[in-house]
This record gives sequence, C-alpha cells and structure tokens, in this order.
Amino acid sequence: MFDHLGLRVSDLVKSSRFYEAALAPLGYVVGTRDATSVSFGPPGAPALYLYSGNASASAATHVALTAQGRAVVNRFHERGLSAGGTDNGAPAVRADYAANYYAAFLLDPDGNNVEAVCFSE
Repeated sequence: MFDHLGLRVSDLVKSSRFYEAALAPLGYVVGTRDATSVSFGPPGAPALYLYSGNASASAATHVALTAQGRAVVNRFHERGLSAGGTDNGAPAVRADYAANYYAAFLLDPDGNNVEAVCFSE
C-alpha cells in the first residue's frame, strides 16, 4: 500500500544502530546514509527512512513489518533489545488479532512501536 515511510528521530546514530540490528533478521539492509538521514529496506529498495530532528514520544508511530516465520520474529526482538530497544510485547501468538498472528513489539529509542509479524503456525 505504501511506497516508503519516514520517521523523525532525535538521535540518528542511536536509532540507526537499533534499526540496523532489529531489521537485519527481516532481510532489510541500510540503503543510503548521510549526516541527516538513513534508509532501510530490501537490498536496492529502501522503504523506511529515518530523519534527524526533534522527535517526540507523544507523536510516536506504529510500524508493522512482515517477517518470514516465527524464528525471524524472535531474532528481530532479541537483536532489537540488544541494540537499545525496549520490549513492548515479547514474541507470541496474538490470538485477539488472528489465530496465526505471531508478533513481537519493540519501542525504538524515540518511542515508536516497531512490530515484526508473521502469519504461520
């Protein structure tokens, strides 16, 4: 549905470190990087951009990213935590969403809710 998404972050270096670690299990890599922004996505197709600026937790965003299986969701959560993310929902089935909705949630350094989700048994 969307071509790309941009998030304003207060500390580009800290946020870049978090997203690079958390998104690697999903197959996303750094696309472009300069002094004021960095992008992530499948190789050659950046879709998530971080921009340096005044971020505010009151303006936090929810981003859900597709994972290719439960093991990938688990690695996303583990690596995101080790890179400075905050647990906002450990990997588990979310039966209130769907019987096969397996997801994990992390808050990035600016309070954005980042989710990895797969639909598998």
